[in-house]
Amino acid sequence: MCFFNRCFVICAKVKPLFLLNATTRFQSTFAMRETVIRTTNAAAVQKAVHFLRQGKVIALPTDTVYGLACSAVNKKAVRQLYVIKERDELKPVAICVATIQDLKHWGEADHLQEELLHELLPGAVTIVVRKSSRLNNHELVPGESKIGIRITNSEFIQDVCAAFGSPVALTSANKSSSQSTLNVREFKNLWHQLGAVFDGGQLGQSEKQRAASTVIDLSVPGKYTIIRAGVAVEKTISVVQKYNIYPD
Repeated sequence: MCFFNRCFVICAKVKPLFLLNATTRFQSTFAMRETVIRTTNAAAVQKAVHFLRQGKVIALPTDTVYGLACSAVNKKAVRQLYVIKERDELKPVAICVATIQDLKHWGEADHLQEELLHELLPGAVTIVVRKSSRLNNHELVPGESKIGIRITNSEFIQDVCAAFGSPVALTSANKSSSQSTLNVREFKNLWHQLGAVFDGGQLGQSEKQRAASTVIDLSVPGKYTIIRAGVAVEKTISVVQKYNIYPD
């Protein structure tokens, strides 16, 4: 075979570098499109539940900031959540549920009046109570007897929790000590570690929104402790004091 024929064969078999790079970029872009799912998609809730049941960590909008979520009863998934978040393994993660009945199932809240809970929830509040014996995932609340529970005022995540049927571990969609996020582009650096990103658009227009939920400890009858002020602290204190619950 002559020199020119050999060169032609080699060139035909070896893709130019610029074509390989273009292919890689296309595949990466396609993968990102597959990863990001609009919450308005008719199948979004079912897809989220599918990923949760597979033990994947997903991102989704809440009523405050974007969150990272996984099955709270799947130890491997919770460990992965901590890895992605780069969270101190001794720092507990809250759970999210769909209803007041779910809250009472997974946490000990019989001492709290039903009317009080309905005034606070759904809303931008995380209620800390003693965890139920049913919640025995030590990866979720290492060394803790209490658990933070959310019922968000977000139709999408409520639908996901209801369809999933088990508690969902929930934390903000950012690395620990980094700013919380109000749109999916702000945590694009985490996308490759997630099963899917559910895009609900921009969450609010104010930086105050980044303060996330108010965290209140109501584990002691008649007493409360504000653990994190968050976005709803004034309303939360007003409500609990109406039911004769005062600072510890």
